[in-house]
Amino acid sequence: MKKPKLSFWQVWNLSFGFLGVQIGYSLQNSNTSTIFESLGADLHQLSYFWLAAPIAGLVVQPIVGLFSDGTWTRFGRRIPFILGGAIISALALALMPNAPILLAFAPLVMGAFILLFMDLSFNVTMQPFRALVSDMLDDSQKTQGYVVQTLLINLGAVVGAVLPLILTRCGVSDTAPAGGVAPHIAYSYYIGGAVLLLTVLVTAFRTKEYPPEEFARYDERPSEEPAAEKSSFLETLRHTPKVMLQLGVVQFFSWAALFLMWTYLKPAITGVVLSHETGMPLTDGQTQTWVGVLNGTYPIPACIVSLFLGIIAARWGNKLVYALCLLCGAAGFAGLTCIADQYALMIPMIGIGIAWAGILAMPYSILSRALDARRTGVYMGIFNFTITIPQIVVGLTGGVIVKHLFGGHPMSMLMLAAVFMLLAALSVAFVKERAK
Repeated sequence: MKKPKLSFWQVWNLSFGFLGVQIGYSLQNSNTSTIFESLGADLHQLSYFWLAAPIAGLVVQPIVGLFSDGTWTRFGRRIPFILGGAIISALALALMPNAPILLAFAPLVMGAFILLFMDLSFNVTMQPFRALVSDMLDDSQKTQGYVVQTLLINLGAVVGAVLPLILTRCGVSDTAPAGGVAPHIAYSYYIGGAVLLLTVLVTAFRTKEYPPEEFARYDERPSEEPAAEKSSFLETLRHTPKVMLQLGVVQFFSWAALFLMWTYLKPAITGVVLSHETGMPLTDGQTQTWVGVLNGTYPIPACIVSLFLGIIAARWGNKLVYALCLLCGAAGFAGLTCIADQYALMIPMIGIGIAWAGILAMPYSILSRALDARRTGVYMGIFNFTITIPQIVVGLTGGVIVKHLFGGHPMSMLMLAAVFMLLAALSVAFVKERAK
């Protein structure tokens, strides 16, 4: 029995909350390095602070997926986790700019604690969104569902990245007080937290999840899983579909590349990027603001591309589209190392944006067709290992690599990202996709 076809706006509402979550996540990606530098961290320590996000995802997402698979309440199956995580995420965003006040004698420690707290809550909120799309949509609509989700993610990334710039244009200072966080970043976090909560409330109140009996009929299974078929987490892990492992190789290289950009883009272009008007290097505050602009640039082509990914993939196949997107990303990372003009730096971000669109949509479209509907949540959580593990590996080794292999030159880390993205594109050839 097939699930009913949902209208475009019903599909839109499924992922609308992800718009707000991504605004918060984008603020974190654009400003974490700057915040911790303001609190006293040096270049070689930055990758260690960035470990909070992948470690949180590694631990939280499979647990949330496992529990949400078996949660059936009057509020839904995934919605309780989405809403609970959103409330905590909004609180964490409000606390982060106040780390120096909350623990004045050890602001770095407080900042690291709040960052971990923030990432745990982000992961509690994000993981069920992936499973919700798979739960609610028939196979024929799943690519559309993940493409719409990708569009909203990228809209949120743009807003979160440029919000500090908008505030500076409105007169908010971009100069950080000694040992503190710049006002334009602080107010961006407050606004981002409020928007996150509001958008998640829209998804929570406008989405009606299928009750257990109806969901079982669509999956052509009994509503209660027989005791003989119930599996432990380790048993579930042992029966992981092969396509997930194949996609894991692609994910490792692509997410390692993205993690390198998020961590080292700001230090890489500091003192290098030149003002288009004067030809002089931008100040540290101007550079940080421009990093936000660049981080807000690549989601724009990602938004545009995501509108056509479903149509192109239906004609040419998910794998070909996925590989071409990643090749564009490799070219984009290489371009970042060759350009100094601040506006010209936006050009390679187009290629990175195309890769970002593919990374957010295509692997989930490929994977969702191979999953047991009863265990979608836990398998989506396990699949998150392929996102978090490469970030943990790079986070643990990044400081050593940049110091000893690249002589303290962070720009070389962006070229390494280009190599990783190229390897990701080549690895798509080994993925065996199940037919619709």
